Amino acid sequence: MNKRSFIQAVVVGCFGAMSGGLAWAQAFPSKPLRVVVPQPPGGGFDVVGRLLADRLGKAMGQSAVVENRPGSGTLVGTDLVAKAPADGYTLLVGSVSNLALNPGLYPNIPYDSLRDFEPVGLAVAYSYTLVARKDLPFANLRELIAYAKANPKKLTYASGGSGSGQHVLAAALWNLAGVEAVHVPYRGAQAAYQDLLGGRVDVFFDLSPTARPQVESGNLRALVVSGSSRLPFHPEVPTILETGVANLDLESWFGLFVPSKTPADVQERLRSELARIITAPDLVETFRKAGGKPLALSAEQARSLVKRDVDRWSKITRDLGIKAE
Repeated sequence: MNKRSFIQAVVVGCFGAMSGGLAWAQAFPSKPLRVVVPQPPGGGFDVVGRLLADRLGKAMGQSAVVENRPGSGTLVGTDLVAKAPADGYTLLVGSVSNLALNPGLYPNIPYDSLRDFEPVGLAVAYSYTLVARKDLPFANLRELIAYAKANPKKLTYASGGSGSGQHVLAAALWNLAGVEAVHVPYRGAQAAYQDLLGGRVDVFFDLSPTARPQVESGNLRALVVSGSSRLPFHPEVPTILETGVANLDLESWFGLFVPSKTPADVQERLRSELARIITAPDLVETFRKAGGKPLALSAEQARSLVKRDVDRWSKITRDLGIKAE
């Protein structure tokens, strides 16, 4: 091969490689997407995951299959995505629970929430509401705290299980307020509500959309909400911050994540499509009607929020000595 032929071959080869790489990038996705929900069907993870997966699949021109992978709380499904091929085809429904709380709840967690995952986008956040049995003789959080200080270990609080968001949030509040309360863990919120309605336990921090029907029916009283602002459907209920009892706030955000080594161009494609989806008026209205706060964050804002909550809540759970069941 002479010099001119060699140069031509090199140029053709380079353009071929470039066009091949471009074709690969343009072809994504060329097969169905998999959206992993690390909890059983029916909960907050599952509802948000299915809403996003359905719309994302349509926007990407491929089906997006929801795969429920519960186990060890949310560890199994979350770790599955952390170790999945970083090609953009496997996404995780991530939340405060599996990314921010788990690192402090489990001594040997198999993934690193910040190193192993990259947020595609956060879609919605839900506050918690502290509800009390209706015959509890306290009008607000300050009165409840005053009673608990004067009567150590007399106040009882329910949760859907040790290490749940309901448990961690309540334990953090009691700790910051300087009171001792007795934790009564149940297997899920339904069992907790049965005893709360029956007067066998005093208070319960649950996700606001789930607590809402019980409050509106008059079965329970709402004392405070955990978000940074009041809720539109309970405008009379103050935030923890407003009461001055503790410098504490928590909103359980939900969104989609991919393994951090996913190619940048694939991440950007997913991110741009999801950004359009989560700001669509119909989905925004769906989240609001369910009691959620729709989120519209930039990639940097999403990373910052996730890092803040991972750093803060993993430390809180360790400091309080809270362990998962």
